[in-house]
Amino acid sequence: MAEGRVVGIDLGTTNSLVAYMQGDTPVVIPGVDGSNLVPSVVALDPVAAGGGRPTVTVGNTARKALIETPERAIYSVKRLMGRGLEELENELKLFPFRLAEDMEAGEVPRIRLGEMHFTAPEISAYILRQLKRNAERFFGAPVTQAVITVPAYFNDAQRQATKDAGRMAGLEVLRLVNEPTAAALAYGLDRAKVGTIAVYDLGGGTFDISILKLRDGIFEVQSTNGDTHLGGDDIDNLLLAIALDEIHAEHGVDLRSHPSAVQALRKSAIDAKINLSSQAVARFDIELPNGDRYQREIPREVFEVLIEPVLERTVGPCKQAMADAGITPEQIDEVVLVGGSTRIPAVRRLVDSLFHLGERGKKPHIELNPDEVVALGAAVQADILAGASKTTEEMLLLDVTPLSLGIEALGGTVAKIIQRNSTIPASATEHFTTGVDGQTNVAIHVVQGERELAADCRSLARFDLRNIPPMSAGLPRIEVKFLIDADGILKVTAREQRSGQAAKIEVKPTYGLTDEQVESMILDSFDHAEDDFAKRLLIEARNEAETILTAVERAPRSPAWAQLTGEEQAAIAAARDRLQSVKLGDDAKTIRDATLALDQATRRFAELMMEAAVSSAITGKTMDTADEDLGEAVTAPHPMARAEFK
Repeated sequence: MAEGRVVGIDLGTTNSLVAYMQGDTPVVIPGVDGSNLVPSVVALDPVAAGGGRPTVTVGNTARKALIETPERAIYSVKRLMGRGLEELENELKLFPFRLAEDMEAGEVPRIRLGEMHFTAPEISAYILRQLKRNAERFFGAPVTQAVITVPAYFNDAQRQATKDAGRMAGLEVLRLVNEPTAAALAYGLDRAKVGTIAVYDLGGGTFDISILKLRDGIFEVQSTNGDTHLGGDDIDNLLLAIALDEIHAEHGVDLRSHPSAVQALRKSAIDAKINLSSQAVARFDIELPNGDRYQREIPREVFEVLIEPVLERTVGPCKQAMADAGITPEQIDEVVLVGGSTRIPAVRRLVDSLFHLGERGKKPHIELNPDEVVALGAAVQADILAGASKTTEEMLLLDVTPLSLGIEALGGTVAKIIQRNSTIPASATEHFTTGVDGQTNVAIHVVQGERELAADCRSLARFDLRNIPPMSAGLPRIEVKFLIDADGILKVTAREQRSGQAAKIEVKPTYGLTDEQVESMILDSFDHAEDDFAKRLLIEARNEAETILTAVERAPRSPAWAQLTGEEQAAIAAARDRLQSVKLGDDAKTIRDATLALDQATRRFAELMMEAAVSSAITGKTMDTADEDLGEAVTAPHPMARAEFK
């Protein structure tokens, strides 16, 4: 094989895979043991008698260590990627991992394995290195470039952590691709050229639903939704918790103090879950530390009742994704199932009901192995980027950003610059001004979310635009540009156009959203929409009032003021006093009405000021220079016409 081949990688919660394009077909590359799946488990071998650094193992070898030396092994690390210390403490209640004792506030969390500490990206890098070695053994040549898939609802921190893991593994990550989109790509090679596709992806640790439009080889994501804390792990933990409670009640043994026994029981729970996808009954049968045996039969009917609350959590995101795409279930032509948990019959019945498949004589697509389909799609995207075959040269992938992005404006409101479900790569520019005379620095607060107030959204980054020449409030012209690259990672630039002063930041937050934030952001925006909108209207009304009152306070110093009649000056004063009296009230309409009245009262004064500005601009100037100065005067932003920075 030629050097420089680009591979596709599914870095999964439970298993990971690497794939490539073999001619016109994506194919998974097997490991040295012949298996296509590499368990996403990392472990430390016990320290050898001679000392030295312990060996790190990955995959099936490491999975054995989960039972033999669980304190030296870690699984489901994907659920820890891009998360902060408080988030990990909640997450680790469900897993037997320990944090390093010497961590400081703000430090990237480290997980303790034996006598060593690792961050989540470092652990993921070991998995990626193993996949890289598998591909290099298969090709007989170096592999240095890859496309890696991520859950559609991964936030900036989680995406950046994934790219960091790739870099640590010696891979140039050409693109991060959303997992549901990759699955659609895998099916899109030999399917119809036109249609609407829903991808239902229930993996080990995350759930995603994406609605895509396929048209002449272009895959365009219409909407995406999901839950970054929902997957097969939750079913495993549910069965495990029930078994632990029964063992404690029936045998008097608290297995939680026996880590090896807990992991053996967890393996039995996973085996039972898998068996119940094809069998009517599954059995638990393990030996307890006191010599007793725990034996339990679970009929499929009981299992389905137990997991119903877990599966029901996928319904809301599915309905919201269809609403965002503006379609009904009947308008969806195909449904693709992704993730090992979609083998569960109850999941397939739920999907059939959600998308009205049975009544339309349709079935979800399961032709491709649900464990492999994401890796196969990653290989397709890798082939597209490499331009390696005619099969994919006409294909194009258009993904979306799942949450809105904006900045905090005066009064704590959010000025949304890129709306959620915008196609990426994406860029957008908005213009702002200042709210204080002589302001030389502007603090820019970048936020993510659907609420109207910045305090209710997720803070992504803060940076300062410094050394702006001091000007009156409303005169600076500050251009803010947002750019989301193809990986969904954000870059923000700010520039004061008159002076040329500029600042920029690549948003690389250390940690991601809490589970509750990710799951409820969009739902909260609907639940609080009316209240949020009222608060925003009130804040904006007060901002507008303050802006025009500040301008009116300066009016008597202008030569144009003397040209007004006594009645006009009195009318302005009366309107000003009225606005002063109501601006701190809670009635946005009253404030706006008073603001409009003052604006009307000052209309002739504004005209006189404009005439003076025009006269000054053209005095002693050539036509060309007069045009330039007139352009500045005419296009200067009215203080009421633009949002203002805090």
